[in-house]
Amino acid sequence: MSYAQLALEASRNSGKYASAGDKENWLALFAEDAVVCDPVGKSPLDQSGEGHRGKAAIAAFWDNVIAAGSMDFQIVSSFPAGDECINVVKVVNTYEGGLSVTVDMAVLYQANAEGKICSLRAYWDYDAVTSQLG
Repeated sequence: MSYAQLALEASRNSGKYASAGDKENWLALFAEDAVVCDPVGKSPLDQSGEGHRGKAAIAAFWDNVIAAGSMDFQIVSSFPAGDECINVVKVVNTYEGGLSVTVDMAVLYQANAEGKICSLRAYWDYDAVTSQLG
């Protein structure tokens, strides 16, 4: 399997496990020294803008961000190339009380030779999303 196909498969599994609320299998997709930037750049979710580095930090990201709601992660289209795959994604997060937030994003995944995610970079507008919260 090519690196691009490994990245595509890992990206699909990432969305599947996030939607299922399956933290254990989602974390297993990542290399030990992986980095997650979601969103890319400085935000209240990542004050430094350098991402969540290593499995412990990525697990904390899950606990603080992904686990906060029920996620429906839909890949609209995928573009695998080299050792990466970028997906156009629509995410709907539903929170306690029924509040839903829709996030349109592009997510770039890089995989290593073992098919583990080395880098996940999600491009989306934090301010636009928070405006949905009122």
